[in-house]
Amino acid sequence: MSKPRYWLIVPAAGSGQRMKADCPKQYLKLDQQYILDITLSRLLGHADFSGCVVAIRADDPWWPETMASSDTRIDTCAGGAERADSVLAALDALAHQAGDDDWVLVHDAARPCLHPNDLERLLIQLQDHPVGGLLATPVADTLKLVASDSCQVETTIDRRHLWRALTPQMFRCGALRQALKAAIASGYPVTDEASAMEYAGNAPCIVEGRPDNIKITVPADLALAGFILSHL
Repeated sequence: MSKPRYWLIVPAAGSGQRMKADCPKQYLKLDQQYILDITLSRLLGHADFSGCVVAIRADDPWWPETMASSDTRIDTCAGGAERADSVLAALDALAHQAGDDDWVLVHDAARPCLHPNDLERLLIQLQDHPVGGLLATPVADTLKLVASDSCQVETTIDRRHLWRALTPQMFRCGALRQALKAAIASGYPVTDEASAMEYAGNAPCIVEGRPDNIKITVPADLALAGFILSHL
């Protein structure tokens, strides 16, 4: 049996409306570099991927300006309305190269602070796992359940078994493709790849990652990400 290969998918078709910027958040800059370029370089520079697909908007005017656009290791495909649609489109784009038993890592475009040690630990710990899994970090804050129609606290939630899902998330290409297709067809709300795999009856494995692997979502995150990157 041939050794499974590793592929990278980065969904980057979102608009990032909460940033309230003139361009999607993945095309904002940190230290004169596009966030998307930083994200891709931190992954492709620290793991042996057989290839990479970035899912972008069909009318994306910013991609040609990135350094990644001239990287021969990277292909693009047209993303979809939701993250799951973009990841599935990228998997379909890889179908002629990647085997069903190959691993695929899916990473958020706006998560540029991935530490190489976390990436290495994910690859090592999951290489023989039957399902795959994801980087995650234990919830550190006290959590409150608030009534939907007010600001009143109903109860404090036990956080001992709660984790924040991070990326990359790593699964077999064939299994993830089928899980995403089934979840999308049924209307199940897919918030990440692990949720699609869970919907298909699988139990993804948690690999503890660093809490500074943040996702840039609101304007305040931009300065925080710059600070983290300067200390990695």
